[in-house]
Amino acid sequence: MMQDIALAVRLQTLDGKTANLEHEIAELPKQITEIEKKLESHKRRLEIDKAALTANQRDRKKLESDIQVHEQKISKLKDQMLQAKTNEQYRAFQNEISYFEAEIRKAEDKILEYMEQSEPLDKNVKAAEIDLKRESDVVEKGKTRARERIAAVQKSLAELRTERGAIVQQMGDKLYADYERIRKKTRGTVIADATEARCGACMISLRPQFMQELKKGETVMHCESCGRILTYNPPVAFENNIGPAATTA
Repeated sequence: MMQDIALAVRLQTLDGKTANLEHEIAELPKQITEIEKKLESHKRRLEIDKAALTANQRDRKKLESDIQVHEQKISKLKDQMLQAKTNEQYRAFQNEISYFEAEIRKAEDKILEYMEQSEPLDKNVKAAEIDLKRESDVVEKGKTRARERIAAVQKSLAELRTERGAIVQQMGDKLYADYERIRKKTRGTVIADATEARCGACMISLRPQFMQELKKGETVMHCESCGRILTYNPPVAFENNIGPAATTA
């Protein structure tokens, strides 16, 4: 009977490790997603900086184009002014020329402002590109580590499941059925220690007569409150000798 309990204890250990690994492998893809989110924030920053620099360059080109148009108009007005027949016509041409010359000065002043702004904008873009490259490297390394961990966890899970199958083959059908029934019911501890006259899981006191029977170790006994399988002085020596190699026992 102690051998059967030892098998059940080992099975519980394996199931606990399996549950932990299954939780970890479920969380790893989330970690990859979080890592990728960090990269997205760097990409957005670079896009914003590039858009600001592009807008600056576009507006400068627009002003430069406007200046060319104004200069062409001034040249045409000067030609026309030579043909003016009256002082009024001459002054009208002069006024128009003055207006376009003023527009040119405004555009040139604005171009200087854009040129002053373009230097820090260009620096922002270059800095954002460096940050993105650095973060991309960090992200790829993080994703690689996560994928490697997933592979390692999957391998460990396969080994645990193989060992579990070997343990189940050695257990009696009734004990295994009880174990699975309790595991599904409690979603946690199936086997609890009772060395202090209490169920180690639900902490309910156990009757003296019950404890005497439990100490004998002649039968599998269940907590009268929570239904878990109880052990008295868990069979550590048996448990340590149980594993895949024990399948031939």
